Amino acid sequence: MKDLTIAMRKIAPDVKLGEGVKIYDFVNLYGCEIGDNTKIGTFVEIQKGSKIGTNCKISSHTFVCEGVTIEDDVFVGHNVTFINDIFPRATAEDGKLQSEDDWACVPTFVKKGASIGSSVTLLCGITVGENAIVGAGSVVTRDVPANTIVAGNPARILRKTNEAKG
Repeated sequence: MKDLTIAMRKIAPDVKLGEGVKIYDFVNLYGCEIGDNTKIGTFVEIQKGSKIGTNCKISSHTFVCEGVTIEDDVFVGHNVTFINDIFPRATAEDGKLQSEDDWACVPTFVKKGASIGSSVTLLCGITVGENAIVGAGSVVTRDVPANTIVAGNPARILRKTNEAKG
């Protein structure tokens, strides 16, 4: 049996990594920025143009697409999916496969101290406010106000959090 101790990471040369970043195996990073002391779990992809702040945790099996900005101190649970296209299609009107020229990337923002539960899907063009909590399995279709807890499909406000972090 072969010894499989070789790390399977693909980190493109254009990735900007802060100090103390921890990256686990089977990760694909290209054209993105990762802030200091952030942890990137196994089987994570972070695409070009994405920015991850300092002291974040991006858990395994998460997909962070182009156009996503995650500020400092954010927790992203396992299997979270960000979306950056309102009307995704495989082909253009002429029947050829779409290229980057055939669609517009719609940005998404996750503000400082937010927490995104496992298996959440976040549609594009939304902002998750500071210290907000998104319950596991939710589908976020609109902005999440700061200091609130949301859950469901579509995600709805359940209540305010008891504390506002400063």
